[in-house]
Amino acid sequence: MEKFVVHGPCRLQGTVNISGAKNAAVAILPATLLVDGKCHLENVPDISDIRAYLEILESLGSKITYISKNEMIIDNSDVGSALASYDLTSKFRASYYLLGSLLGRFNSVQISLPGGCNLGARPIDQHIKVLEKLGAEVNVMHGNVYAKRTSKLIGVPIFLDVVSVGATINAILACTLADGITVLENVAKEPHVVDVANFLNSMGAKIKGAGTDVIRITGVESLKQNSSYSIIPDQIEAGTFMVAAAATRGDVLIKNCIPKHMEPITAKLIEAGATVIEEGSNIRVTMDKRPLPITVKTMPYPGFPTDMQPQMCILQALANGSSMIVENIWESRFHYTDELSKMGATISAHGNTAVITGVEKLYGSPVISHDLRAGAAMIIAGCVAEGYTEVYSIEHILRGYENIVDKFNGLGANIEYIKEGN
Repeated sequence: MEKFVVHGPCRLQGTVNISGAKNAAVAILPATLLVDGKCHLENVPDISDIRAYLEILESLGSKITYISKNEMIIDNSDVGSALASYDLTSKFRASYYLLGSLLGRFNSVQISLPGGCNLGARPIDQHIKVLEKLGAEVNVMHGNVYAKRTSKLIGVPIFLDVVSVGATINAILACTLADGITVLENVAKEPHVVDVANFLNSMGAKIKGAGTDVIRITGVESLKQNSSYSIIPDQIEAGTFMVAAAATRGDVLIKNCIPKHMEPITAKLIEAGATVIEEGSNIRVTMDKRPLPITVKTMPYPGFPTDMQPQMCILQALANGSSMIVENIWESRFHYTDELSKMGATISAHGNTAVITGVEKLYGSPVISHDLRAGAAMIIAGCVAEGYTEVYSIEHILRGYENIVDKFNGLGANIEYIKEGN
C-alpha cells in the first residue's frame, strides 16, 4: 500500500514551477491521431494519466520517441487499428477523446466506457449526439462504445444541450477532417478547449471561435506533419499551489502559469484576505492572517472551476466565520468533507451545498483521497494540521500532479512517500 505522510504544520515559501496542463494533454495526445505522421510535443506532464494514454497510442501502432520525460515525438504513420484495449481505456475518463479522433481517421471505432474519478453520473450522451449529427452510427453495448461511418463525416450546425468540455473537444476532433462546415453552439470555453484548437490549427486545421460560445470548424483534407507544439501550463496545479500558499500563511511564487486563466481563483483568494501579485507569467501569493469567510460557486469557465473547490475548502475550513460552497457541476463532489471532519473541520454537506464553519486549527489524521483534486486538498490540509497526516489512495493524486511531493517539499513542506508491504 502506498501513502503520503505529511508532517505539519508548515509555512510554504519559495518558488514552484507549474507543469503542462493535464486536461489539455489528455485531449492533445489523441488529437495527434488525426495526423498521418509525426508530431513534436513539449511541456507534456509526466503523470500516470499521460503514461496510460501513451500506452494506448502505442497499442494502436503509434511510435513514441522521448526527448525528455516532458518532450516527445509521436509518429502515427503506422496506426492501423481503431480498436482500443478495454483494460487501458476503461481506467480514466479522457479515453473518450479516442472516439472523435479515431472516427476522423477510420470508418469503425471501438472503445470501452470511460472510467476516472467518482464524481457522480457523467454520461456521454452529448458526445454521442455530436457524432450522430455528423453522420456516424453509435451504439453502447456490454461496456463498450461502437461508432462507425460509411463515408466521411459531414459538417452540420450542432447545439449542445449542456455545456460540456468533453463533448466540445470530441466535436472539434471529429469535425477537423470532416467534409464541410460545422458550427458548434453552447460550447465549453475552458483554456484546454482553446489549447486543443490551437494545437490542431498549428497543423493546418481551420477552427475559429474556441474560447467563445460558438466554434466554427471548416473541415480540411489532412493535417501537416512534423509540427511542434508546447502544451499550456496547468491551471489547476497553479491554483492548488496558490491556495496552499494562502492556507499555510506562506509566501510562494508560482512560475510558468497564465494569470488570465487564474482570475476566478485569484478573485476568491483576495476576497479571503490573501495578497496576489501578477508578474508576467508568474503569480506571487502571500498571506499572514486567518482567512476571511467566502462563498464559492463552481461554474463553467470563466467561473470558479469545480476542480478547485476541494482545495479552496481547506482555506474556508480555517476561516474566521462561516463559508459556503455551491457545487454546480458534479453532484457527488463532497465525499472528501468526511475526511476533513476527521481532522477537526466543521462541515455540513447536503446535496450540492456545503456549509463550512471555520476553526483555528486542523489536526493530523489518516485520510483517504477520494478523487484527484480531493487528494490534493488532503495534502494541503496535512500541511496546515498539527501532527502528521497519512494520505491513502494516492494513485488518484498521481494521475494529475507531476512530482507533487518534491514540489511541496521544495517549498518547505515535510512529506514522505511510503510504500508498505506488497
